[in-house]
This record gives sequence, C-alpha cells and structure tokens, in this order.
Amino acid sequence: MMTVKRNLRLDVQQSWWAMSGLGDGETEWSMEQKFEKLAEAGFTGILGRLPQVEEVDKWHRLLQEYSFSFGVQMAPFPRAGDDITSFLQRAKQFGARYINAQVLDQYTVGAEAISGLKGLIQQAEEVGIPFFVETHRGRVTQDLLRTAEYVQALPKLRLTNDLSHYIVGSAIGEEGADPVTEDLFAKLLQRTSSIHARVSNGNQVQVDIGEHGEHPMVVHFARWWREGMSSWVQTAGEGDAFPFVCELGPVSYAVVRQDGKEISNRWEQALVFKKIAEELWHAVHSH
Repeated sequence: MMTVKRNLRLDVQQSWWAMSGLGDGETEWSMEQKFEKLAEAGFTGILGRLPQVEEVDKWHRLLQEYSFSFGVQMAPFPRAGDDITSFLQRAKQFGARYINAQVLDQYTVGAEAISGLKGLIQQAEEVGIPFFVETHRGRVTQDLLRTAEYVQALPKLRLTNDLSHYIVGSAIGEEGADPVTEDLFAKLLQRTSSIHARVSNGNQVQVDIGEHGEHPMVVHFARWWREGMSSWVQTAGEGDAFPFVCELGPVSYAVVRQDGKEISNRWEQALVFKKIAEELWHAVHSH
C-alpha cells in the first residue's frame, strides 16, 4: 500500500491559451471576467505566458485577488542548449510556481538533444525554479521512443505529460495501446510533474469527450493520468501541489464546422476535465 504524504494538493489549472475566444456567444469575456469564471468554477490556478511589463501589475492583482497559482509557459519556445537563465529569473521574480517548456526542435536528436536538455535543467536548478519539459509534437520530444531515451539518460528530467500527441503519432484508437507503447508510456509517467489534459482519438489531437466524459478514449487517458499522479505523489515533498492543466486549444486545435465555428463547447469541456481530475486525485489518495 502506498503511503500518501499529508498536505499534498491537486492544483487544477486552466490554460490561459484555452481561454482564448471564450465568452457569452457574442463577446469574448474580459480578462477580469475570465478570472471570475475560473474562480466560480473552482479552478485554483492558471498556466500562461509571462506577462508583458505593462501588464505585470494587473496580473499580480488578479492572481492575488483570487489566490490563483501561476505556471509559466516559456515563450518563445527555447531550443535545447539555449541560455534561458534570464527568462527563468524573471519568471521566478514574477512568482511563477514552475516553468513549462516546449523545447525545439524536432530535428535535434540523440546526444545533442540530451546534452541540450541537460543544460536547460541545470540552469533551472541554479535559478531555483521547477522546470518541466512538455511532451509535444514538432519539438525535441517529437516521438515516444526518443523521449523515453531522454528519461533514461537524464535522471533530473521532469515532464509535463500530454499524451494526446503520442496517441496521434502512433494512431492509437479505442482498442488502446499495445504492450510496447504502454511500457514506453510508463517510463514517461514515472517522471510526471504536470499533466496537460486533452483527449485524442488517434486521428484528431483534440476531441469532444461528451457531457460526462463518456468518450471511449477517456478510460485510457484517465488510467494514464492516474498513473502519472500516483508516480508524482511518491516523490513529492510535504505541501507540494500537482498542476493538472485543462488545455483545450482554440481554432485551429479545436475541430470546426464548415462555417468555422467549433463543434465543441470548450468551456463546458474544461469543466468535465476538471471533474475527472478531481475524481482521479481522490482515487489516488484513497489507496
């Protein structure tokens, strides 16, 4: 039986990118309205980009008013081997709890990628801010095999696991993943420090999972997410928080009709993902 530490928390964050275009059907919500909606729905934080200088005070005020955590999505995306110390220092000074990084590029492989990632990790360690590499297509984490190789080579590599990209890359459908893929997923999930919630059906990277999460792929994703949470709990320190980020992208991530309108209600879907996260967290803590 796993001994669960006290004071560990689930931090259900919403991607600020995922709030793009959301509103009352006619007008997009203002920044203040978006914060209010997130608070009313029970979200506890936001993953967004480091604000421009002129917006820092406004962001600080709203984050403090709603007691939201804030994770920073690195922008522009860093390349393996870049000097990112200045960015990391600014993010830490702003109050970011962690850095989420999509690392370029997909043509950097093997020893060069490993060395470059090691340099990024070391810089974050020196600055003193948690640094998570996001599993993503078109990045140094382009495919499952090479990312598993990085995990094996870099003991300090921590991941934001977004498995939707690998589900598309491997064309995994409702029947689920084969044993080789499951074994590779397990290697990645052991390094989970955050999860980006999006469900793929093996063809589209982002699908509507239904009003109650009844899409058949949800069973698979929920199992992987729970495994990632369980792995994190085993290595987390007292009082740590686990960022589970609802990250449903706007057009053109979202599937659209011929008229350009999204077929899905992204806000309502985010609430479904939030509920799934809370149920999984409860399950992890009850065993």
